[in-house]
Amino acid sequence: CSRPQKVCLCPFLPIHPLKVSTCLYIIQHPAEESRVLRTVPLLAACLPPDKCRILVGRRFSEDRYPELATVCRNPNTLILYPGAEATNLEELAVMPSSPSVMIIIDGTWSQAKDIFYKNALFRLPKQVQLKTNISSQYVIRTQPTNTCLSTLECAAVALTIMEKNKSIQETILRPLQALCSFQLQHGAQIHHSKEHLLKNGLYDKPMPKNKRKLRRMELLVNNIKI
Repeated sequence: CSRPQKVCLCPFLPIHPLKVSTCLYIIQHPAEESRVLRTVPLLAACLPPDKCRILVGRRFSEDRYPELATVCRNPNTLILYPGAEATNLEELAVMPSSPSVMIIIDGTWSQAKDIFYKNALFRLPKQVQLKTNISSQYVIRTQPTNTCLSTLECAAVALTIMEKNKSIQETILRPLQALCSFQLQHGAQIHHSKEHLLKNGLYDKPMPKNKRKLRRMELLVNNIKI
């Protein structure tokens, strides 16, 4: 896990990489590379190298990324990005005879939105979303809403559904739970979601002057999906 011995996560990783037929392509915003407590390295450590490909960047053209373009044009490829056009992954019938590929964008919500809408390739795969009410266990980083999940958590839930194997989620979440536990033991604080802070009058940062950002906060407080 490349972490100091006192906070080593290796005992919480699977002894052998999980056997999965689904291949993940993680499209990572460059800003995520510099974060110390990112979750994608833990996800990659749980899966075989050929089942977790990580591509870092903001713009992905067909000329510069021919392999990715081929993946995006494959009818078995899915992209995990919520929205009105997305199908619930739980309701999607995945053919067991043909290994599937899933693309997941790794970054803040604004970074993910920028990558999704400014890269035409990512509108080629079938768009899917997770229909889940589980709360994020990544409590050392602030999420927009109570049900927003980290990249690792999204991958864990998605793989569990696609592989029809409930133990996958438990195995992938184990190192994340250990990471958060270690950080809390060493002085980190639990980060409630922005939704929770706003609803309970605990949001202590200056309110944004931008009308669009203010509107998003109003939607969070009023339980309107954004």
